[in-house]
Amino acid sequence: MASSMRTQFMLALVSAALLLCSAQGQLSPKFYARSCPRLEHIVRSTMAQAVRSEPRMAASILRLFFHDCFVNGCDASILLDDTATFTGEKNAFPNRNSARGYEVIDAIKSNVEAACQATVSCADILALAARDGVSLLGGPKWAVQLGRRDATTASQSDANSNLPAPSSSLSDLVSAFAAKGLSARDMTALSGAHTIGQTHCANFRSHIYADINIDPGFASLRQQSCPSAGGDDNLSPLDLQTPNRFDNRYYRNLVAKKGLLHSDQELFNNGTQDGLVRMYSVNGKAFAMDFAAAMVKMGAISPLTGTSGQIRLNCRTVN
Repeated sequence: MASSMRTQFMLALVSAALLLCSAQGQLSPKFYARSCPRLEHIVRSTMAQAVRSEPRMAASILRLFFHDCFVNGCDASILLDDTATFTGEKNAFPNRNSARGYEVIDAIKSNVEAACQATVSCADILALAARDGVSLLGGPKWAVQLGRRDATTASQSDANSNLPAPSSSLSDLVSAFAAKGLSARDMTALSGAHTIGQTHCANFRSHIYADINIDPGFASLRQQSCPSAGGDDNLSPLDLQTPNRFDNRYYRNLVAKKGLLHSDQELFNNGTQDGLVRMYSVNGKAFAMDFAAAMVKMGAISPLTGTSGQIRLNCRTVN
């Protein structure tokens, strides 16, 4: 039985890897070189304005991209508004009252449409905006693969079931990422996105009050802004020291048992990722390189290409 399960798991990984390679083969950083040559400048300048106004927005857009790609691929389905006849992903439990940045994507889309009408997908805009948010806060920059098209539907149920929870164990995280063709190393590198941004008290309360793999002083400090009852929506930086700088502080915090989420500290808790976390904690360049590579891989999860989907004129609605 165990051997059969291992075989099935390995076959699933091989299948996911083949799909990933196929997807990457259909995408190209130069996809809009002729049809919209100023695309990257437009996206970056609009993101720069948004991040100057609110540095946290970089983390919000990065999270939107992650939550989009993990639910039926990087197809901008998370951007679709609910209607009287359609229920999308925005109000799924992992997104409700927490996913944000939609107005920034709207602004970028409007600027892109003014330059290149009905040419660039919302999915590609989201991928570029996520990259630019990271680099604007001092993180790495990578060549974004382009050529995705937009979904005409979304799934709230898939959003509820496919996105890892703050309470996830290490094995849960490894399995969730493996199901998307991403390795444990990719998972640990991508988790470094929590070096920026904020989260609600409800997401980390159990960790700071009930877990034992946490520095007592750190737990006490975080309890000041997150009571044991009430205050669910109180916000706290994931990284207290440099919340608006994309660096490797996240991993240094994990080594010190100062990860804010249970799922964060699971990466350094006498488990398989301890060595990698230690390495990232002292080698920021290695983290930046692995994060960029993992972002490219994540961005190639089941894209719609060719004649599939559409180029939405408004990221919130189907044409």
